[in-house]
Amino acid sequence: MTLSRPRDLDDLLNYRLMRLFALSGAPVVRLCEGRYGISRREWRVLALLAAHGAQSPSGLAERGDLDRARTSRAIGSLVRKRLVERVPQPGDARRAVVTLAAAGRVLYDELFPQVAEINRRVVAALEPALVAALDEALTRLTGRAAELNRTLAADVQADRRRGGSRRRWPRSDGG
Repeated sequence: MTLSRPRDLDDLLNYRLMRLFALSGAPVVRLCEGRYGISRREWRVLALLAAHGAQSPSGLAERGDLDRARTSRAIGSLVRKRLVERVPQPGDARRAVVTLAAAGRVLYDELFPQVAEINRRVVAALEPALVAALDEALTRLTGRAAELNRTLAADVQADRRRGGSRRRWPRSDGG
């Protein structure tokens, strides 16, 4: 296996990170959904509000690397559960700020230590020097990915409603 010269799917950084995310995130999903009745996306919104304070829905989407439509649905669900509040801005009811409600703070304060413990147990597979090196590597890789995101294929937009691609594939019926 080599990250620098991938030969197949198992050598791709994004694939390996996605597998790690899926495996290490599964206990978090079970905890959130099974014990607390919230989705992973709702948890992310709650955690962002707890860490960074009130924000606009688009600000939450950007900070949480979520698309705006899914963020909006998560906010709506959290409002119905009375975990967050959507406060319309004076003069423009379409603009709002989302804040953590008291019940949301209680949930966050109960859930975060459990999620942090899962994280600690995964990271415990590494010696402290490797943890520091991983932290540095992730910081560098994230910076490079952000740079590439701004520059590569910037002129191409995916059309997710039509299968994620604008490329036209030949139909199997020959048409």
